Amino acid sequence: MMFDSIDDAVIYYRRYAKEKGFAVAKRTSKKGNDGVVRYVTIACSYPGIKRTKSTNPVQLKPQTKTDCKAQLRLSLCPNGKWILRSMVLDHNHGLSPSKTRFYKCNRMIEPHVKKKLELHDKAGIRMNKSFNSFVVAAGGHENLSFLEKDCRNHMEKVRRSHLREGDASAMHHYFLKMQADNSEFFYAMDFDDDGRLKNVFWADARSRAAFKEFGDVVTFDTTYMVNKYEMPFAPFVGVNHHGQSTLLGCGLILREDTNSFIWLFKSWLACMSECPPNAIITDQDKAMKKAIEIVFPNARHRWCLRHIMNKLPKKFKGFKDYESIKFCMKNVVHDSLTKEEFEESWGRFIKKYQLESNEWLLGSYDERHRWVLAFVKDIFWAGMSTTQRSESMNAFFDKYINKKTTLKQFFEQYENALAAKVHNETVEDFNSFNSRISCITIYDMEKQFQSAYTLKKFTDFQNEIVGSICCSLSSCKEHDNFSEYEVHEDISHREGQRSVIFHVYFNEDNNKVNCKCRLFEFKGIVCRHQILVFIHRKIYRIPDKYILNRWNKNIKRRHTKIRISYDNWSLKPEACCYEKMCNAFYEVANLAVDSENAYKNVMTHICEMKK
Repeated sequence: MMFDSIDDAVIYYRRYAKEKGFAVAKRTSKKGNDGVVRYVTIACSYPGIKRTKSTNPVQLKPQTKTDCKAQLRLSLCPNGKWILRSMVLDHNHGLSPSKTRFYKCNRMIEPHVKKKLELHDKAGIRMNKSFNSFVVAAGGHENLSFLEKDCRNHMEKVRRSHLREGDASAMHHYFLKMQADNSEFFYAMDFDDDGRLKNVFWADARSRAAFKEFGDVVTFDTTYMVNKYEMPFAPFVGVNHHGQSTLLGCGLILREDTNSFIWLFKSWLACMSECPPNAIITDQDKAMKKAIEIVFPNARHRWCLRHIMNKLPKKFKGFKDYESIKFCMKNVVHDSLTKEEFEESWGRFIKKYQLESNEWLLGSYDERHRWVLAFVKDIFWAGMSTTQRSESMNAFFDKYINKKTTLKQFFEQYENALAAKVHNETVEDFNSFNSRISCITIYDMEKQFQSAYTLKKFTDFQNEIVGSICCSLSSCKEHDNFSEYEVHEDISHREGQRSVIFHVYFNEDNNKVNCKCRLFEFKGIVCRHQILVFIHRKIYRIPDKYILNRWNKNIKRRHTKIRISYDNWSLKPEACCYEKMCNAFYEVANLAVDSENAYKNVMTHICEMKK
């Protein structure tokens, strides 16, 4: 036989081997005096004598060497073609045509599959799910020309090629690209004396615009780790008009010390035009606390209530009255409506369980203005008591990042995560525009909030209307320019139902209503006790000052007008050609699928084009 090239000979022998049930490889080649390859041997992949390298006789690795002699030998002819000079067809091992797809020489990933794998990786789709999609499309594993391992190897190779410049350099190029696309993109990088990257902060144009809308209250948490480098991911998270978490910038820091936090907070402050947040929620980190006092001296700083209460098992698990101590402390913290009530209840709690010398409780009491609800509910916190917003943002990023994620990949996936957040907000904007929740009362105040608030925030208000069923006015005291109402609310309790008294103050001059529960101050939602007083006073339309722009669905938010650009593969020339061809193929398939003649005609043309 004659072949135009060695590659043609390898392809031919490989096709033969696939039918018979073995694997082949190009084994040897010999050059002539002129330096040109003139002799080539293509052989079965089982040649050679098996050798054992392991020194442990009970941990031997499987061997594939059988010293098989099956082979083809070819030589170069004067006309440039290759001729088959000799061959051995017999093998000294078993053959299995049904298993040949597992041999490496028969495994091949087509270019379009590689593109899909890379797109799936960018979209954050895990490899097992990505591979299963190919299995389903092919009608079974046996119809695929590659294994899941081949897909993983391909993506590892792609990722390694991305990292040739180095992560810090690639990150810098990414920042420059984003800034060139939109001058409002902000970034800062902090290097040590040796030029190594220490800390980094960035915020895209949309996050900066969103801060102007929702930057009054921010949560900050560093418990999430980019595990490959163990650099804490530090997102600044706010709450949008739907009650969703929104990203207001983020950083990666090398160490969780005061200097790193000071650098990060100053970078964020510079990004936000030197406008600090009104309030910030963090955990009890001392370095973080010190940095906030330096960079945000006028911001109200509070600690995550859940973090503190979760420490109770650790602090009191060994106590005989542990369950009772835990239950009592939670009641003191959650049920005290005023500072005075807390001080009184706390004193009884300490005395009852003889905890006067407990250092953790003493320290917590000294910082009570940072975490006890009665001390913090006097200002707006968008309803947040914990850093759960930051933690939910971390959990959200988990869909896109794993422990092997490099910094370069992290920024690519950050864009995907941000795009998903933008999409979720856009969907909620549409839902609030396109649909509404029916009113359950006849009062105009409910219609006010129905037409003004987003669906989520209208639901919060409606819950307060429903909750007013459990409330009753018991007394009213008239003063010079205001009335004091006593509202009793029946509350479900672990030990049964109990009645709690709330004092509501109504000013007749300006229709201002203040409630002891401070829900409106804390969450921006009129409480059930205020609603009851309004109805009692026959004020069925609530004053505009109680309808916050922050939750209003009718306001055009500036951050929604910001264009965000992504480094999309589909913008590249070869990708455009590929997409156009695919779309054309799909269009033809749709036209031909209902006709047997058309189907055969199309397939004939495709086969000719493939040749």
